[in-house]
Amino acid sequence: MRSIQQLYPVLNRGDPVFLRADLNVPMHEGSITDHNRIDALIPTLDGLLQRGARVVVATHLGRPRGRDPDLSTAIVARALEQRIQAPVMHVGEVPFAPDSSEAFSSIPSGGVLMLENLRFDPGEKDNDLDFATALLEPVQYYVNDAFGCCHRAHASIVAAASLRPAFAGLLIEREVEFLARLRDHPARPFWVIAGGAKVRDKIGVLAHLSNRLDGIIFGGGLANTILEGQGIPVGASRTEPAAFREVQDRLGNGPELVLPVDFIAGDDPNSPSTISRVCVGDHPPKGSMFLDIGPDSIDLFRHKLSAAATIFWNGPLGVFETKAFAGGTEAIARMLAQHSAEVVIGGGDSAAAARSLGIADDVAHVSTGGGAALEFLEGRTLPGLEALHYSKGAEPR
Repeated sequence: MRSIQQLYPVLNRGDPVFLRADLNVPMHEGSITDHNRIDALIPTLDGLLQRGARVVVATHLGRPRGRDPDLSTAIVARALEQRIQAPVMHVGEVPFAPDSSEAFSSIPSGGVLMLENLRFDPGEKDNDLDFATALLEPVQYYVNDAFGCCHRAHASIVAAASLRPAFAGLLIEREVEFLARLRDHPARPFWVIAGGAKVRDKIGVLAHLSNRLDGIIFGGGLANTILEGQGIPVGASRTEPAAFREVQDRLGNGPELVLPVDFIAGDDPNSPSTISRVCVGDHPPKGSMFLDIGPDSIDLFRHKLSAAATIFWNGPLGVFETKAFAGGTEAIARMLAQHSAEVVIGGGDSAAAARSLGIADDVAHVSTGGGAALEFLEGRTLPGLEALHYSKGAEPR
């Protein structure tokens, strides 16, 4: 696939560029709670603006059913404007209509326009070519820097890449560089920390990597599921019983599998009235759940990871959003920040934990793509990357 670095030499001042971004930021009561995806776009956007391009930024936000004023990208445009310290014109239309096309034509070199939420139009999720054609009507080049969306065959990701000279942005290049090395030729010993609640999402990745893995450390729902499958009491902990046999079948003869030896249990993951430490094999108090790893598990995990050369962490080891159950995730995160290994942190909750704990800059890479990163590591074809690779848009002049 072509890199944005190949676009720079042929880009003239005033050239119009469509930039597909992943600015699907988390919000609470109308405010953005995490600006990481906006910050991650800045290097690519700055590279275009410094060369005088006129840039159309497009993103989806949330999962709207038709037009939803609460999911307008106007709030994202304002946040982006503050980050780049330059005006960002927002138009309440998607795709381009006569008024918005006229507005874009009036933007000077180095200017930015943001379209309304792509998912307000059903053509986006349908990968509709007519919708993509309307999106790109006033632009000359297409750049995709939305790695977290590349596992979706949507119009702004796939169809659009066939209509103009298409390039991968700097974020996508960085994601592919780190994740491809992790998937194909990691430095050994190679360990994975697999936590979080979504068990089935991770089994395929772990199985695909298993012949290059030296060990897997389990936490969260994965650990609870395996322990329950082994006949060990886990109280009211959330598990996926049907996934246990799949774990056995696909990982049983592979790398070393390491489970917690103690837990912090509670009766409520959000506001517990009872908290206790439970050793594996003991019966937890009635109604309680395993919501974090205990101190002995932290020590065990540190020991197992001490000699690792590569570590991939995906999924927190407890309900880290609740202070009472954040200790395990925080302890392992801080250990990773000081580790000499190449540490890559998957997207989603583990990336959010890394940022909230302030360690994101202390590891090799924090992915912006949750599902996209896992599918890439599983060896699956990502439609967005494939579209860039096979783009049939005209060659840059």
